[in-house]
Amino acid sequence: MNHINMELREPCAIFLTEHVAELNVGAGFLARLTENEQARVRTLGSIKTYKKHDTLFLQGEKHAGIWIIESGRVRTYYSGPTGREVTLAYWTAGHFVGGPEIFGEGHHIWSGDALEETQLLFLPGTAMRTLVTEIPAVAVSIIDGLVAKGKCYSALIQMFGTRSATARLEHLLVILATHHGREEDGIIIIDRTITYEQLATIVGVTRQWVSTRLENLQSKGVLRLTRTQLQITSLSLLREQLDVQNAS
Repeated sequence: MNHINMELREPCAIFLTEHVAELNVGAGFLARLTENEQARVRTLGSIKTYKKHDTLFLQGEKHAGIWIIESGRVRTYYSGPTGREVTLAYWTAGHFVGGPEIFGEGHHIWSGDALEETQLLFLPGTAMRTLVTEIPAVAVSIIDGLVAKGKCYSALIQMFGTRSATARLEHLLVILATHHGREEDGIIIIDRTITYEQLATIVGVTRQWVSTRLENLQSKGVLRLTRTQLQITSLSLLREQLDVQNAS
C-alpha cells in the first residue's frame, strides 16, 4: 500500500472547480473587521438557528438580505422545471449566502437549506446598505465574497460543459479527500456525511449512477466502500483515472 504524502486541510466549502486551492476564498467575511466594527454588524443583524433540512430561502422568493454562516453548513441548489435539483455548493463557516442581491432587492435565483444544525447571522438588506456606507471593510468583504461566488459558479458551468460525468465525480472525490478526509495508515478516510444522493446532485447524475461508478472504482482498487466511510486507498490512482477522463 502506497503512503499518501499530502496535507489534509480543515473542512471548507465544496463545489466543482479546477482551482481546488480557492475553495475557501471569501470565507472571512467578518475576519477583516475590527472588534468594534464586528459589534456594529451584529447590532444590525440577528442570530438564527436552523435545523437539518430547514430552508433558508427559496428560488423565486423575494430577497430579504444575507446570512453569514457562524457554524454548520448550507447547501445552495437550483431546481429545474421538472423538480430535478443541481447542487451549486456547500458553504461553511465564514461564508455568506443569500446573494447575489445583498440589499433585499430582486428574487432568489436558487435556494438554500441547512445540511445540519446551523447558526447564522442574518443581515437584512436595509442593514447591509447602512453597513457598506458606514464601514468600508464591510463593502470590501462583500465584494470579495461576490467575486469568489462568481468564480465558483463560472467554474461549475465550465466543469459541466467540458468534463464528463465520470470526470466530475472523480474530481469531486479528490476535493473531498483533500479537504474533508483524514489519513490513517496511508488511507484517506472520508466519513459518509455526504450521501450518494447528495453526490449525485453535485455531479448532475442519478444516485444509481453514482453507486455504480463508485463500485467500479472499488473494483479497480482506487477506494473501498463501507456503511459509514469512503476510503481512498490510492489517491495517485484516482488522479490517474481523472487524468485519463480529462484527456478523453
